[in-house]
Amino acid sequence: MAHQPTTDRGRRSRARIVEAASALMSDHGVSGTGVDRILARAGASKSQLYHFFDDKDDLVRAVIAARFEAVLDEQMSLLTKLDSWAGIRRWLDTFVDTNEAFGLPGCPIGTMANELAGRDEAARADLATCFTRWEQYLSEGLERMRATGRLAPDAKPKELAIVVFAGIQGGLLLAKTQKDVAPLRIALDAAYAYLRSFKISPEARGGSCAEAQ
Repeated sequence: MAHQPTTDRGRRSRARIVEAASALMSDHGVSGTGVDRILARAGASKSQLYHFFDDKDDLVRAVIAARFEAVLDEQMSLLTKLDSWAGIRRWLDTFVDTNEAFGLPGCPIGTMANELAGRDEAARADLATCFTRWEQYLSEGLERMRATGRLAPDAKPKELAIVVFAGIQGGLLLAKTQKDVAPLRIALDAAYAYLRSFKISPEARGGSCAEAQ
């Protein structure tokens, strides 16, 4: 049975194995990454691996969790400000800038979903939860915008968030495949334009131009 580490040394050992697995899975996919290769890269033993993880599938789920927490850590300063048009635009622009800067690697969660969703139910469920939690930051921001009269009353924030994330994931995949950031930029511009179609102008609300942000 797997154990959660209770010491700093144990936490570092576990994190090293997860990091090695994640890096190798980025290069070779989950199915192309064997346990022996992970251990060699991490400088760990099989006894350590099976102390922290039940099996490779358990390790894969740990990689999913680690990747998602890294995404949240990287984006949190933007995710908490998705209740304005300027905040949403800045957040979308980071996908373009960051992915271009790192050579168009795609989404660290989406790439695993492409490989695992059809063959590993536990991993699929974890990945679905990641996307739901991620989407929630946008849907809650849009809810606040609707409550303050900046978004049309008939707008459906949860559905709008799904539209945006479909554009993000599709754009990231096409950019990775074509080795060109243009598909991502086009997809996110289209998603943003669709969101803006539900915008209520300050004049319609009797407010000032500054409220448009």
